[in-house]
Amino acid sequence: MQPFDLTEGKGPIILAFPHVGTFLPDAIAAKLNDTGKLIADTDWFVDRLYSGLLDNATLLRANFHRYVIDANRAPSDESLYPGQNTTGLCPTTDFDGKEIYKDGMTPDAAEIEARRLAWHKPYHDALAVQIERVKAIHGFAILYDCHSIRSHIPFLFEGKLPDFNIGTNEGTSCAKCIEKTVATHAMGADGYTAVLNGRFKGGYTTRHYGQPDRNIHAIQMELAQDTHLIRETTPFEYDETKADALRLHLKAIMQDLVALAPHLSGKDAGNE
Repeated sequence: MQPFDLTEGKGPIILAFPHVGTFLPDAIAAKLNDTGKLIADTDWFVDRLYSGLLDNATLLRANFHRYVIDANRAPSDESLYPGQNTTGLCPTTDFDGKEIYKDGMTPDAAEIEARRLAWHKPYHDALAVQIERVKAIHGFAILYDCHSIRSHIPFLFEGKLPDFNIGTNEGTSCAKCIEKTVATHAMGADGYTAVLNGRFKGGYTTRHYGQPDRNIHAIQMELAQDTHLIRETTPFEYDETKADALRLHLKAIMQDLVALAPHLSGKDAGNE
């Protein structure tokens, strides 16, 4: 299994999917316990949600599961949210805080590094190349990092998560007009809830690549899974009716971002 699937587009937007992959190498799968083998912490069907919404987008999809290595964590394994419950570069627990490995089979430092080189690094090498390619075409690039998560996970956050969770690392990862465009649409979507830089402010991808002063803009969208799943427990199933309603708003967000192009191609785009 190759680490990722890539579709190159000529437009200014890159859609990245770091957590939709479900592949587990046999050697890793054999070490997981029954909880781990459920692979519940998958961003179920997010690539399907965005499929066909935007012509000429570049699509980068990780094929490996986050239990192999998490493509949205720093290689250094620095915590995204110091002092809060979270999972690291090579998770040993699920989002409920339950162990995912059999006793004595958690990966050591050497194994984690081998996984990083085999899976995490190729994904990010490809992403970096695509960002520079798109920027060379348009003078800027917008990296839109696509995620989803269960709406109720007490180990990670209290209460119910809003439907749209927009992360710009407190406004530092993209131009203000991008943040405003996405937030305005999400917060105005009838029947949905939204928050900007709430529990999820953007992961490694958003924080690392978002450099608006270089006309590279990154934004993370974390969707609550009850917006597009029949249920948020196994077996996780796509709800066509819910998804079709949500896709209307996601498509509008994509179109609004493309419409920003004239404002982002100039010298001072990073400050807008």
